[in-house]
Amino acid sequence: MTDRLHNACLSCGACCAAFRVTFHRSELDCEPGGRVPERLADEETASLVRLRGTDYARPRCIALVGKIGQEVRCGIYEHRPSPCREFASRAGIGVYEEACNRARAQHGLPPLPLE
Repeated sequence: MTDRLHNACLSCGACCAAFRVTFHRSELDCEPGGRVPERLADEETASLVRLRGTDYARPRCIALVGKIGQEVRCGIYEHRPSPCREFASRAGIGVYEEACNRARAQHGLPPLPLE
């Protein structure tokens, strides 16, 4: 695991409380090879689901544990869906995306340096 000095995600969590997380139902643990706990997903369409809590006016993923901007963790980190795996995939090496800063701004957090 990356240490806290190099990965702001470990104390941020703003993205988990800013965006809808939609993914294919094949990622659910009730499907062969799926890993995302089915109980944490809501049906969106016949083939798509979303993480609970991410489709509200004030979104917050049900799997987010902790206080945004202080100390957070993903309660299903090893089983998180592909959008979460892909978002900020370079954060561990200190490279952040504009979407990170949009999410951080929604929570009153300062921007991170962009690539």
